[in-house]
Amino acid sequence: MPVHRRQPSIELLEFMGVVRENGNELPPVHTPLSYDYVLVAKTIDDQERAAFKKQTEYIDELKKKNFKVTKIIDDDLVFYGIQAPKEIFEKYRYLLKVSDACNWSSDQNIVPLSTRIRIVHFILNHTPIRSGEGLRDLMKMKVFEARFCLHEKKKQRELKESWARWTACLQGQPITAVRNYFGEKVALYYLWLGWYTYLLIPPALIGIVVFLYGLSFFSTSPLIREVCEADTVMCPLCDKGCKVWRLSDTCSYAKVSLLFDNNGTVLFAMFMAVWATLFLEFWKRHRASYVCEWKVSDWCEEEEELILEIVNNAHCEPKEFRHSYLRSTLVLICVTVMILVIIGLTHALVVFRVIAAGFLAKESWEFLSNHSNTGAMMLGAVMHYLIITVMTRVNRIVAMKLCGIEKTRSFAATEKSFTVKMFTFQFFTYFSSLFYVAFFLGRINGHPGDYVRIAGKWRLEECHPSGCLTDLFIQMTIIMVLKQTISNVFEFTGPWFCRFLKRRRTQKLQRKCAHCYLKDDSEVKNGSELCENCKLRDWHSNYRLNDVDSFSLFNEFLEMVIQFSFTTIFVAAFPLAPLLALINNVIEIRLDAIKMVTLERRMVPKKTNDIGVWMDILEAVGVLAVIANGLVIGVSSDFIPRLVYRYHYGPCANGTATDIDCMVGYINNTLSIAQMNGKNNTFPSTQMITSTGLNVTYCSYKDYRSSEDYSLTPQFWLILAVRFAFVILFEHVLVICKFIAAWFVPSAPMQVKNDRLFDKLKRLKEELRSFEA
Repeated sequence: MPVHRRQPSIELLEFMGVVRENGNELPPVHTPLSYDYVLVAKTIDDQERAAFKKQTEYIDELKKKNFKVTKIIDDDLVFYGIQAPKEIFEKYRYLLKVSDACNWSSDQNIVPLSTRIRIVHFILNHTPIRSGEGLRDLMKMKVFEARFCLHEKKKQRELKESWARWTACLQGQPITAVRNYFGEKVALYYLWLGWYTYLLIPPALIGIVVFLYGLSFFSTSPLIREVCEADTVMCPLCDKGCKVWRLSDTCSYAKVSLLFDNNGTVLFAMFMAVWATLFLEFWKRHRASYVCEWKVSDWCEEEEELILEIVNNAHCEPKEFRHSYLRSTLVLICVTVMILVIIGLTHALVVFRVIAAGFLAKESWEFLSNHSNTGAMMLGAVMHYLIITVMTRVNRIVAMKLCGIEKTRSFAATEKSFTVKMFTFQFFTYFSSLFYVAFFLGRINGHPGDYVRIAGKWRLEECHPSGCLTDLFIQMTIIMVLKQTISNVFEFTGPWFCRFLKRRRTQKLQRKCAHCYLKDDSEVKNGSELCENCKLRDWHSNYRLNDVDSFSLFNEFLEMVIQFSFTTIFVAAFPLAPLLALINNVIEIRLDAIKMVTLERRMVPKKTNDIGVWMDILEAVGVLAVIANGLVIGVSSDFIPRLVYRYHYGPCANGTATDIDCMVGYINNTLSIAQMNGKNNTFPSTQMITSTGLNVTYCSYKDYRSSEDYSLTPQFWLILAVRFAFVILFEHVLVICKFIAAWFVPSAPMQVKNDRLFDKLKRLKEELRSFEA
């Protein structure tokens, strides 16, 4: 049998600087100076009050289970230190050994402190008083103010020095140390985030190259020259307040459009689709290596929950699997209604932009009136961000209520259901407006004489003659920048400010005595404890920290997966998105680490072997990215119209022109003319006056229509056919590439599979020897 060696995948991550490991040892089995859990309540003088009776009854229930409860009163607060008896952990170890799914996981001979905390946390939450109320209910009723597990000072300092500091931004993460302290669930999140951040480097660099490629055409592109030197009079963009304008007025806009709407974005979008697949496939390999190293490959959260139920109550009844078509139908209807409400808010944003454009067009400031549509788009993006902020809270409440209707069997099932619903709601909240801008803006607004109006009053927006992609870019830039900067500022300053206020409200704690200080920094015999003053100091310092709950890590994952969606789905419109994501993530890793280690109470360590349903969501986003980018390039951008013009309508169409650029005349080719004659006075005469005071009898607008009856020209139908052909070809080629990449990269390294094989063989032989003995 070969000697165990470290996984090559882990060594590769160390070499790349994603992780930094110093061995794979587990933490001590028990830290004698720390209690497993602490409950905090307000001091109640009146012993006849219901809250005092419930509090006393709950503590008595814990004592019946042989829990050691230490009570310390400090002014208006009562602290209860909770320590579980050894027999509880012995039961857990035995049941783990004989279970179906978890029996090959971890080392069955030890129970580290992270596991102790998880067991005690479960028992506390599942210990009811006579009236049937559990700890969660008592917390809601303010019988208890807080509950938390304690930070270990020595381990906390070590994590702070090696991980949770700003100067470590460009260093690898000590993933195993994070796992030993916070559990596998948190460790896998940071491993995933570190790998995602590292793999953002190639697309960030290529995105910069694409941006510079567009920048290099500023002075040579015939498209920009044609717009900037044009004398074309364009039709008014709104019904009142807007006048005809010259195409050359939007020279800067045309330059910005070419930065993101060029041939380089097509190749970049194809690269990003394959990149997303390779990112996920290699993540599976790294995850498999770590969970094999941690011996949790076969771990099952639902089975551990069943074991904990038996440890808590040997006579418990199993929670049966149930399915109700009535409940499922009700949840489906509610989800559909919620999605329709979110889409309705997108329609409200459209109305807001249309109205804002009309008001801005009437402004006396010439710059603002000339760029009313761009201003309205930017205001709409800010309004969209505000809607996102409000709807995030609403979505969370609705998702939790729907999970309550479902009545899932276990916490793991509830978490999965909540994750899917919350992500779905957030996805529509973030992307509904972007999908409108990408695929509908400027395509359903009608034409002169027959404009589409909201409530028969306000005209829908139009695209710039240089294309609609710039509007999508503006929307994405504002949302991404606001989301990343504002959320990071609040994410860090919020917990810090709350801790500062708690310190101001509570008295200064006594310094730790020298005897306890030495105890806390050294390995001591089991059973040693801190003195009462030092216990109180330790418990109070943890109480001052910000609270965490079961979904604290969910918030971090949701933020990153939404960012992954931004980075991949509309990357054709915003090649710099990976660069922004990379900068944000380098800060985000340390921000989350500092917050988790120093500003928040210790998160209850959870054992798992995967990132759960998030993996399915990421794969779904990867597929959606192929579809969306194909549609953005084929439908939203001017890539196909330019291609058709170059080879079918332009000066190079017959293959004879050699001394002229093939795109000369393209902008003029995309414009149609609206004649102002006796039969067709589309615009009032007051709107047909140029900025120089000249009256005009015709104006141009972006479309492929006849100047006589506004019917669509044959060029429109040819371009439409090529658009659809490109989208189908683009998506099929990329889906095939994704499948080939997924097949080419195995989800688990061969050494992982062999290590698991030898480990199971060794355990089976040991079981056989113990049986024969």
